[in-house]
Amino acid sequence: MALKVKVYSTPTCPYCRRAKDYLQEQGVVFEEFDVAADREKAREMVDKSGQMGVPVIDIDGDIIVGFDKQQIDAALSRSEVVR
Repeated sequence: MALKVKVYSTPTCPYCRRAKDYLQEQGVVFEEFDVAADREKAREMVDKSGQMGVPVIDIDGDIIVGFDKQQIDAALSRSEVVR
């Protein structure tokens, strides 16, 4: 089963860029949502995380707020990663 990863971000957020770059370096395919332009996805992000800050990363239901390599790696290791 393929890994489901969603990244909620904004175009001007440097930590969002770093998070997306890191996921790409790890070979992780993800779906990206610009919460500055998409109000529905912004609400979805807040519902999932309880936070307004970006990035919010959803790795198979594990919610990570901010760019945290350790948390990302831990979530990826818990998931059945198919790369």
